[in-house]
Amino acid sequence: MTVQVNEITKGLRIVFMGTPEFAAASLDRLVRSGCNVVAVVTAPDKAAGRGLQLQQSAVKKYAVEKGLPVLQPEKLRAPDFLTALQQFHADLQVVVAFRMLPEVVWQMPPMGTVNLHGSLLPQYRGAAPINWAVINGEKETGVTTFKLQHAIDTGDLLLSQRIPIPGNMTAGELHDVMKEVGAEVLVQTIEGIANNTIKAFPQQPPDDTVLRHAPKLFTATCAINWHATTHSVYNLIRGLSPYPAAFTHLDGKMMKIYTAATGTDKGEPGQVFTDQKTFLRIATADGSIDILTLQMEGKKRMAIGDFLRGYRFINTVLTNPGG
Repeated sequence: MTVQVNEITKGLRIVFMGTPEFAAASLDRLVRSGCNVVAVVTAPDKAAGRGLQLQQSAVKKYAVEKGLPVLQPEKLRAPDFLTALQQFHADLQVVVAFRMLPEVVWQMPPMGTVNLHGSLLPQYRGAAPINWAVINGEKETGVTTFKLQHAIDTGDLLLSQRIPIPGNMTAGELHDVMKEVGAEVLVQTIEGIANNTIKAFPQQPPDDTVLRHAPKLFTATCAINWHATTHSVYNLIRGLSPYPAAFTHLDGKMMKIYTAATGTDKGEPGQVFTDQKTFLRIATADGSIDILTLQMEGKKRMAIGDFLRGYRFINTVLTNPGG
């Protein structure tokens, strides 16, 4: 059941900005709670798939379904976009998983612009906070709302909520939990602003806290270093699953690994153990990783048993650590 916001909150004119599924969950929560979303700003349609057909963002699909006006600017400083945005006379702008806004945009509404971020700020500022929290083996993360200002993810804080990270949780699973928790915190934030019951306060990390960052993920980030510890490799795999996925190479072809388990069998880092029937195990610096689901280059994703039944090893040395 979705709790409805009060009449004061319903009176606010809100422009929502976001693109992916994570943002669509927040937009849906705002609409169902009774918030007055007067327009949506999202990314332009992009060609994708084999036929290179134009694909709409998750936020646009939702907005169109609900009959909300949609703006899709190529450039956020373009005069025609700024004019169109001004015509909605927003009291407040809300940003979830969108591009970095220029000052002329985030300062436009009288009540400013609120951003929902997938971490407990000031920790994990940056583009990929969900992934990096898992990659770094954090036991806890959260969501935070804050007021936008010049430097990315540094604005004054509004509300936050902590979220535990179980030791076997993937980034994709954390994403699905976080998008729902974040949507709820966002509605609470808007209601608090409307009713003047919350006050923004500066980000101030404790003196003894080391800040960790969440930069954009690149191909090099996803390459598995088998000379690392088992724990580190395991966290990298679950922190990049299901996208963009950690990878290694088997018989000269890229192999993406989506789920895995840790083991204690030892060998030279990168050494492969398999019985060609039930397990594919790769040695790390201090143990091993059992691959559970994978995708070979040019093939579909599959469970390890299905893979082994159809794969013929070429250059890999086949051994059985149990025999």
